[in-house]
Amino acid sequence: MPETLLKISGLKKSFTLPGGMFSKKRSLKAVHDVSFGIEQGTTYSLVGESGCGKSTTGRLISRLLTPSHGEIWIDGEEISQKKESQLKLVRKKVQMIFQDPYASLNPRMKVREIIAEPLVIHTKRSKAERNHLVSEMLEVVGLTEHHADRYAHEFSGGQRQRIGIARALIMKPKLIIADEPVSALDVSIQSQILNLLKDLQTEFNLTYLFISHDLSVVEHISDNIGVMYLGTIVESGPKDVIFSNPQHPYTKALLSSVPVPDPRLRRERIVLQGDLPSPVNPPSGCRFHTRCPACMDICRTVEPEVKKGLADDHFVACHLMD
Repeated sequence: MPETLLKISGLKKSFTLPGGMFSKKRSLKAVHDVSFGIEQGTTYSLVGESGCGKSTTGRLISRLLTPSHGEIWIDGEEISQKKESQLKLVRKKVQMIFQDPYASLNPRMKVREIIAEPLVIHTKRSKAERNHLVSEMLEVVGLTEHHADRYAHEFSGGQRQRIGIARALIMKPKLIIADEPVSALDVSIQSQILNLLKDLQTEFNLTYLFISHDLSVVEHISDNIGVMYLGTIVESGPKDVIFSNPQHPYTKALLSSVPVPDPRLRRERIVLQGDLPSPVNPPSGCRFHTRCPACMDICRTVEPEVKKGLADDHFVACHLMD
């Protein structure tokens, strides 16, 4: 049995919004009771609309943010409430690849310095050793030694993302959180970066938390999928189950929007009515009931329990499962 590298349980995160002259402070519930696990060497993808809490969940797991409640277990160690001074060892195990490959790179540093920075912080290697490791890592991600002494603005978007991947890999982490890593790239470049990530996963036995809103991308890289809506996971399970037979109305709506490559085939489009509710004042009962085409009376008042779906590792939070 593969080892569970990451396990989160009951994860919550709220942000306090400042009040005005005549209004009180409000609480924005960005993540609400999220739980899932990722086995070593596999890819778990979080998908959903913008503002559903995907990126916040990634930042909580990497401890760029501190959870309001819940547990985060990485490689058998609970890290949810560790202080910043205690997180240095955790940083070696967990690295991030960010959405914007330009904004995430320091424009005043050369590529060699950018990739070597984690080694400077976490190790006592000499400059010569760091340069050697940087050269090796550049080749691993498809760049060469002569790229090392250039600045980020001299590269294309795809090359910049390769630099970001090299920086994430230089410490040989166990878990990589990829936050929309291809959404800012051209479609042709997206496939190159996705294939690179898959090759690196095989070579280094990497574990990915992949965050995306693009289901066609998710289908290409995932082993398991969690579908998020307004801070909660409404359906989760193996990729094949989610794509072939989704059970939650929100998952069905998301999948209906994925283009079909064959122009002779047509997919019935499910168009959701209304806008995404505010996480400051989420709906009572099922959070999706205000837009759900299958809404029942119970959905408006009772929050659905997470129940087993079509397989042992398939779970759905919906009253239709009753």
